[in-house]
Amino acid sequence: MKMYDVIVVGSGIGGTLFASLNHKKHDLLLFEKDNNLGGCSSTFKRFNNYYNTGATTFVGYEEGHIVKRFFDEVDYKPNLIQTKVGVRIVQDEKEVDRVQDFESFLENIEKTYPNANNRHFWATIKEIDEKFWELKKLYYAKYSWSAYKQSIACVTEILKTYKDQLFMSADGFIKKSLGEISSEYQAFIDAQLLITLQTKSKELSLLTMALGLAYPFHKTYYVQGGIGELIEGLLKDVPYKKNEGILEIKRHADYYEVHSTKGIYHTKNVVLNSTIYQSSQLFDDKAIKKYYKKFKFNDQSAFVLYLKVKSKADFLHHYQIILDKQIPNSISNSFFVSFSDKDDEKLSKDGYSITISTHTKASIWEGLSKKEYETKKLLTQEHITRAFLNYFDTIQEEDISRAFSSTAKTFQSYIGRQNCGGEALKIKNILSIPTCTTPFKGLYNIGDTVFAGQGWAGVALGVDVLNKEFNNG
Repeated sequence: MKMYDVIVVGSGIGGTLFASLNHKKHDLLLFEKDNNLGGCSSTFKRFNNYYNTGATTFVGYEEGHIVKRFFDEVDYKPNLIQTKVGVRIVQDEKEVDRVQDFESFLENIEKTYPNANNRHFWATIKEIDEKFWELKKLYYAKYSWSAYKQSIACVTEILKTYKDQLFMSADGFIKKSLGEISSEYQAFIDAQLLITLQTKSKELSLLTMALGLAYPFHKTYYVQGGIGELIEGLLKDVPYKKNEGILEIKRHADYYEVHSTKGIYHTKNVVLNSTIYQSSQLFDDKAIKKYYKKFKFNDQSAFVLYLKVKSKADFLHHYQIILDKQIPNSISNSFFVSFSDKDDEKLSKDGYSITISTHTKASIWEGLSKKEYETKKLLTQEHITRAFLNYFDTIQEEDISRAFSSTAKTFQSYIGRQNCGGEALKIKNILSIPTCTTPFKGLYNIGDTVFAGQGWAGVALGVDVLNKEFNNG
């Protein structure tokens, strides 16, 4: 009986980073149920063209940042284009370019949303973020004395670094620094937070809001060939199996029996890159099922529109469009637009490859007849398309050669998850946020539904904790 040291379930950012860091240290095997590696960060082919599954901003590839450190550690150098504008945010006639240079950004924000305290507000946001990534003891895990000891050291360092700022709410800081701002300015802030943290300022602490708003102050990149190229590059030398989903995992005294769609495997350890909310479905062990079911399902998901557009015009890589009214079958009044690079030979064949995403709830798409589902989907797709064409006036409807969309049901079918991200970190929930460790020996979770959250930076931080727990435990 072949016994693996560790089986990784899922090739999302978390599973990929962990596998790339550990496949030379341990007898490791990674599984992906889809044909494409990467989960929400995959690049797929349809109608003979390539599309990025979701938003494609790549942040954190810079000296001193955990993402760059991981890439260097596995000796992988991605093919990137540094963007001059991280994202252009559009609201009616207003435009704000989120650029890395603080003074350039401040000049832009002053023209668009003038406020006597803009410098104080945004400088504080930037400073809080910079201090966070300079912390030396970032750690959060449970279920062992070592984990608790390191977690306490992390909390102590954070308290010492931020002091009273740590206990301030996001809305409280907005009011204290900016005063009563216009609904447009608030929408500008909230639209960005929905993208990075899946929620608005009223639900966040100052620290979490700062991390969500500050990412364009870092270097931002476009990935040549699609965001999935990062995943494939990191997994180049990693043993993996595609098109092989995991159906069931049985716990034995000192190992796990993993049943896939094609066979049975045995391993001492399991690292799940599935969401914390759906992990219980993989087990028949009552204690494990009970553990996972205690986490309340995050219903938030995404609606994504994919376009192939023939145009000779030049575009930025990323835009966020804020509308006056909420998008049908959505929980947002904004959508995020990712353009392929004009010179990207893979994605821009036959025109720009465009991914447009907005926020919705998985429950909106449940319990519908096929006709009801298609009608709802088309309504949302057409609404976003009209708003897209209204802003990008150099693109005409006839320039769109292909258009199709996906919902929570689509994501469940292809990558095995309905939702996007987990619960945003707040002071009141920090002790209940799931960690990479579980109460069960040899069973771990990684990804955007456990500490420290979503995006390359957040997931990488969680991987860093798991890597230390796994290799030093």
